[in-house]
Amino acid sequence: MLTMVKTFGILVLLGAAAGGCAEPIRAHPDNPHYYLFRGRPTILITSAEHYGAVINRAFDYNAYLDALKSHGLNYTRIYPAAFIEPEGTFHPENTLAPKSEDLIQPWVRSQTPGYRSGGNRFDLDQWDQEYFRRLKDFLAQADARGIVVEVCFFNAQNRGSWPMSPLFWKNNIQGAEHVDDFNDVQTLKHPDMVRRQEEFVRRIVREVNSFDNVILEICDEPTVYGTPRALAGPWIGHLVELIKQTESGLPKKHLLGQQMMGAIGGPIDFTSNPDVSVIVTQYVWETPDEQVGGMKALDNVYDRNKPIDLNETGYYPLDSWYEGDKAGDVRVEAWEFMVGGGSSFNNLNALYTVRDPAGRAAGNAPVLQTMQSLKQFIEGFDFLKMRPDRSFVVSGMPAGAHYRGISERGKQYALYHHHSELKPYVYKVVPGAYEERLILDLPSGTYRVDWVTPSTGAVLSTETFSHPGGQRSVSTPRHAVDIALRIKRNL
Repeated sequence: MLTMVKTFGILVLLGAAAGGCAEPIRAHPDNPHYYLFRGRPTILITSAEHYGAVINRAFDYNAYLDALKSHGLNYTRIYPAAFIEPEGTFHPENTLAPKSEDLIQPWVRSQTPGYRSGGNRFDLDQWDQEYFRRLKDFLAQADARGIVVEVCFFNAQNRGSWPMSPLFWKNNIQGAEHVDDFNDVQTLKHPDMVRRQEEFVRRIVREVNSFDNVILEICDEPTVYGTPRALAGPWIGHLVELIKQTESGLPKKHLLGQQMMGAIGGPIDFTSNPDVSVIVTQYVWETPDEQVGGMKALDNVYDRNKPIDLNETGYYPLDSWYEGDKAGDVRVEAWEFMVGGGSSFNNLNALYTVRDPAGRAAGNAPVLQTMQSLKQFIEGFDFLKMRPDRSFVVSGMPAGAHYRGISERGKQYALYHHHSELKPYVYKVVPGAYEERLILDLPSGTYRVDWVTPSTGAVLSTETFSHPGGQRSVSTPRHAVDIALRIKRNL
């Protein structure tokens, strides 16, 4: 512990020395669909652990963060407290389901036994300084590696998680307000519960305020287990105001996100709220419980002029939603979203565990490689000047193919397409031997055309041609599932 504290102190001093003019990550003023971080246009791409890196003492987050950095990935997400999954949920090494002796929360343990999974109950009137040292060291270590951390305060409680929370009345010595129905927890119905939630949010906001690599988010999946949207919406709105008020008296102001659920314009659509600066989505299109997917958001709320974040996918590789080529299923959702104008993408990955925090399992390699290739592909453009655009593809895209693009017309174009079946949450790739002859509409000029393999980023073929303007045919190399196109006009 002493070594960790010394390391954190050194990093803070280095940050102070280097960054008198530093500021938190924010929407880029020239194109608010992307970020400005450390003075540079930024996209966020990752394949990340299940949000338990801080609350699970047994998890070696330095090894984890090193693994992300080694692949050029720059994004992760944490639940800082309150939402805990029982041991064994999803799989035996779920980082968000720590053993009781490894669980650390913002509140200290009391001397009174009786916590749900073993050990003593929590004292909600006392903060645990060891927890805050761990939280800050995690953020400092991520910052040292150029990794942005999304801090998500809450997730919708469920039948298994709510009895694990320190805020559940049986788990604390205060005997806090007796809220037994998990669908009542994240509403404004219970004043003492709201007060405890407010205390928690304020404290986290203050503790992380000095960090530039932080995005705040209020609640993940707020109504997924049955909380009425008419009740969850005002509770979220209340916390938006609370965070705004808390940061008003602090040196730094951070981006704030909220996931969309239900109808666009409904109670859980905060995309038009000026104090909510990041549009958060999950999965591909729309789930049966009406979580708004990343592609749906690109098509319907891009005009809100805010970053759109697809921050959770299926739980790779465990979810039965992924079938056959599971790494391929992950690849196509990431590439379509980001080449369609997304700002940030987080693949939820079960292969980071306490025993293997660096995710060295064989199934992780193709996912990390394609995330790295995707990030490099987007960063190879002057992407601030690009907007979603499929209109330059006149014809030739076969039925059943999914495709998206971004462009700065007449100067640079990115196009991605794949052959997959759309499931409720994910894509299922349909392998074959595909070749397409696409008709593009391009202004006059001399262009370089590169066909890129999304799995590795390798260039399959290159062509340079002078074009009088109008339609131009291009032929794809043969591909098994997907292919990306990069076009740049020579000056």
